[in-house]
Amino acid sequence: MNTWRNASLAVTAAAVLALTTACGQDPGTNTNGQSVGAASPAGQPGSAGYGDTDYGSGAGAGAGAGATGAAAAAAKPAGQLAVFDSKKLGKVVTDSEGFTLYRFDKDTPSPPKSNCVGDCEKTWPVVKAGDAKAPAGTDAALLGEVTRADGTKQLTIDGWPMYRYAKDASAGDANGQGVGGTWFASAPDGKKASAEGSDSGGSPADLAGLSVRKDPKLGDIVVDAKGMTVYRFTKDTAWPMKTACTGACLDKWPVVAPVAKNDVEGVTTKGFVTFDRPDGIKQQTLNCSPIYTFAGDKKPGDTNGQGVGGTWYAVSPDNELVGASK
Repeated sequence: MNTWRNASLAVTAAAVLALTTACGQDPGTNTNGQSVGAASPAGQPGSAGYGDTDYGSGAGAGAGAGATGAAAAAAKPAGQLAVFDSKKLGKVVTDSEGFTLYRFDKDTPSPPKSNCVGDCEKTWPVVKAGDAKAPAGTDAALLGEVTRADGTKQLTIDGWPMYRYAKDASAGDANGQGVGGTWFASAPDGKKASAEGSDSGGSPADLAGLSVRKDPKLGDIVVDAKGMTVYRFTKDTAWPMKTACTGACLDKWPVVAPVAKNDVEGVTTKGFVTFDRPDGIKQQTLNCSPIYTFAGDKKPGDTNGQGVGGTWYAVSPDNELVGASK
């Protein structure tokens, strides 16, 4: 019995040590700060995908998918919605985990009605309305809900019912785009996502999910896929991973949604894990430090968040706080 217990403790200790090392902290370091809420890393984006069955399209698709398909069909809450600026599709709405939301041409927006039922739901899991919150900078009035035959309240955007796609395994995937000629990623206004119709606000084209921009005042700093400056909050901690930016704070400092590790250019991928926040939002980290953008930055190149409150700073490619006093 003692031998088994000792082995179990050794395995647990090894797992903790591995995570600690990945996050760039020495074992036993206590990083208590002025922080609220703690959560553990959730692994790489897409670690909790939506199944891997035999997929089809439209109503009646996915027949015979079995237990895995049934699990994929479980409706999940949308949470804090975000907008992903896709190189191919323009602006695309994602859920709190970074998964693409879709609309179905055979549905109707006025009145809202879903025509994806039965086996179709195994391939296209419905998105629950529940705790859905509009992405920053979009019209919250476009969000609504429709009650399905089974009583589930499904999220709608400008009347169009929203779905996920079972074959999207990672945050940022859009494998459902154009399936059957009837399924399309949703733009923030409920229309079909389209690169031609996307107003990028002047953001540079073909940027990686995270990359480096040389700022004339700050030097090399990290930017997101839209070219917007990335920041860290000094009241957050990397280990144990905690956030002090909650509630109304997130209106000013939106989290950076999970980014695929292979969609990074010139930025450290040490401790590159997804932060499973206490509020249910998935957030990208650099060396386990949560990262954000600033609502006060209106266009690529803006650094209006730099030094705000003496606690918010742009991030260097190796995850240092740019301009912060040591």
